[in-house]
Amino acid sequence: MLLAPAGSGIPTIGVVGLGAMGGRIAGRLIAQGHVVHGTNRTRSRGNALITQGLVWRDTPRETAEGQDVIISMVTDDDALAKVTEGPDGILAGLVPGSVYIDMSTVSPHSSRALAERVAARGATMLSAPVSGSVPTAEAGTLTIIAGGQVDAFRRVEPILRQLGSTVAFVGDVGDALLVKLAINISLAVQMLAFSEGVLLAERGGVDRAVALEVMTHSAIGSPMLQTRAALLEDLPDKPWFDMAMMQKDLRLALESGREGGVPLPSTRVADEMLSTARAAGYEHRDIAAMFRVLSDAVVVPPGQSLGSKAS
Repeated sequence: MLLAPAGSGIPTIGVVGLGAMGGRIAGRLIAQGHVVHGTNRTRSRGNALITQGLVWRDTPRETAEGQDVIISMVTDDDALAKVTEGPDGILAGLVPGSVYIDMSTVSPHSSRALAERVAARGATMLSAPVSGSVPTAEAGTLTIIAGGQVDAFRRVEPILRQLGSTVAFVGDVGDALLVKLAINISLAVQMLAFSEGVLLAERGGVDRAVALEVMTHSAIGSPMLQTRAALLEDLPDKPWFDMAMMQKDLRLALESGREGGVPLPSTRVADEMLSTARAAGYEHRDIAAMFRVLSDAVVVPPGQSLGSKAS
């Protein structure tokens, strides 16, 4: 049983990391009636949530202390180390019996190592990376891929189902992250291929809106492409999933591929495209900006090198 305030029956939750996704997760949990304690590296990220009822804590340790469930959502391995380690980290605040859910997308080996340290504190860790974007986080329709001890998963499954419409238990903490990285390979490659196709049709004389409509309702029209198609024409200032974060995930996938002896040719192409996009100033724009990068690219005719002139 999860602990809860006397008579409430609702577990208390600590959330570390109140960025684009973590903040929306915290907000949804508050809306579902949970007492949510939270912290972030910059307090300004928590101001709107405080007005909704968030209990602000100054450190990850304070956020974890006394909570039934602790959730972290940060950018990468380094950020996860910063919020978990040291006298003010999550590990220092864990109590025996608590469940710590890391929803960040980090390397599988880092997650496994952290799970061992959590167990040494008498607590249990689940890795639960998410597939989705800002709108799906707000709507509570994320896909959540969970890994760890199955009994701990069953204890917190009701909470996860308040955040995601699809909640799947796939194995250990590292397994969950491998599945998440596998998803993001397709996310990046689909976005690149879709952008190429739209541009090919448009440059050949097809109206872009027509191409978008037909392509998203064809056999290739995945839910991701259907929701992101509009972003090709109206790129949002605030990204749903930016280029830098996507490339971080592809680099983790490439690392895992090397470790497992798995060739990832399309991942390498998408990674190169993301490097080009970031160099062109799109680092913190949504991955739909791949279309703009392709639109601005110089196409070198066959038999010529970049910079040569046609005779």
